[in-house]
Amino acid sequence: MLEDLIQLDKNILIFLNNLGSEQWDPIWLVITNQLYWSPLFIFIFYLTIKAFGWKRGGFMILSMILLVAFSDQFTNFIKDSFERLRPNNDPEIKHLLRTLIQPQSFSFMSGHATTSTFFTVFVVLLLKDKYKYIYFILFWPLIFAYSRLYLGVHFPIDILTGIIIGMIFANIYVFLIKKLDKKLFT
Repeated sequence: MLEDLIQLDKNILIFLNNLGSEQWDPIWLVITNQLYWSPLFIFIFYLTIKAFGWKRGGFMILSMILLVAFSDQFTNFIKDSFERLRPNNDPEIKHLLRTLIQPQSFSFMSGHATTSTFFTVFVVLLLKDKYKYIYFILFWPLIFAYSRLYLGVHFPIDILTGIIIGMIFANIYVFLIKKLDKKLFT
């Protein structure tokens, strides 16, 4: 059963990865790089300050930074615990993939998917009562996570698990931050 799931995971990745083409490669290399998403983060920080003011907004931004640090460390812990080879390093399938980057760390679970989902869902839950169009930022983690499949550096299960964990963590985290916010600011 587990072997069948892993083989299906590999087959789906090979299919999705091979949909790519050289003309789209530069775009997906930009999409996968966190640095290029900086304007989105700055915009979110601006919306947060606008919604909550400098003190509360600063607290919320600090909580976002801590969220990213926690998520990064958590995903690294999981990767080092499972030690699943990345597709670009998997001798069984690497020759069947289009890979444009060669990360050497482990694959399960995707830090891109986990952290971007955790961050984005947290922001949506935090700002949904202030901005009705905030839900549009949910496209970011989906595009960001897909870039990892396009580049052949994560399996679909790595992405799906990261998205699910990110959603769970975001809901827990927003609950805790709102409790702390009430204690500190009311």
